[in-house]
Amino acid sequence: MKPVVARWLEFAKIDLKAAKTLLEDGSLTPVVCFHAQQGVEKSLKALIESKGLNPPKSHDLIMLYGHVDDMLTVEEDTLAKLNQTYLDTRYPASLGMLPNGPPELRDAKAFYEFALDVHDKVRSILGGRIS
Repeated sequence: MKPVVARWLEFAKIDLKAAKTLLEDGSLTPVVCFHAQQGVEKSLKALIESKGLNPPKSHDLIMLYGHVDDMLTVEEDTLAKLNQTYLDTRYPASLGMLPNGPPELRDAKAFYEFALDVHDKVRSILGGRIS
């Protein structure tokens, strides 16, 4: 595995650890969603980098996934919801709102589990590759 790919995965894992820790406080669900999104983003960028491409300077999960959907399958509805929630956490007026308000603890847990699953799938795909 290329060192830069390993670094993307290391950084993704840090975001996932942060999300897991923040789940302990039910009032921090928008921040959990932010770190879950970052974990997915960095995992996707690791996969893009493994293809010999420079990852786009974008936080758009749907666009990033489009670069690797030939290598990885994810639940696209969840990806789209996490993508939107992340965008909303960037601006104080909406505080990471879902259609019915801020993410509830169950939403944050579901996004964290989704991000962990994406990270694990990417690690599995890249585990056998040596560059």
